[in-house]
Amino acid sequence: MVEAFVLIQTEVGRAEVVAKQLAALSGVLSSEYVTGPYDVVARVGAATLDELTTSVVPKVQQVTGITRTLTCPVGS
Repeated sequence: MVEAFVLIQTEVGRAEVVAKQLAALSGVLSSEYVTGPYDVVARVGAATLDELTTSVVPKVQQVTGITRTLTCPVGS
């Protein structure tokens, strides 16, 4: 399995709602709203890197209220 952290910036006041919506998506292993330069941190996973980048991450990016993401693959 290939995993990554997705660091997410949201519209003002949307972090909690976005984190809950992300948690319901397939491929999202965990989703938490946080304080600091990013509003939500999600851990995502897929069987292959290709699946992660073409299926899981785009679904995350389409959630309403997200303004920017940064995907950080986890080394093994």
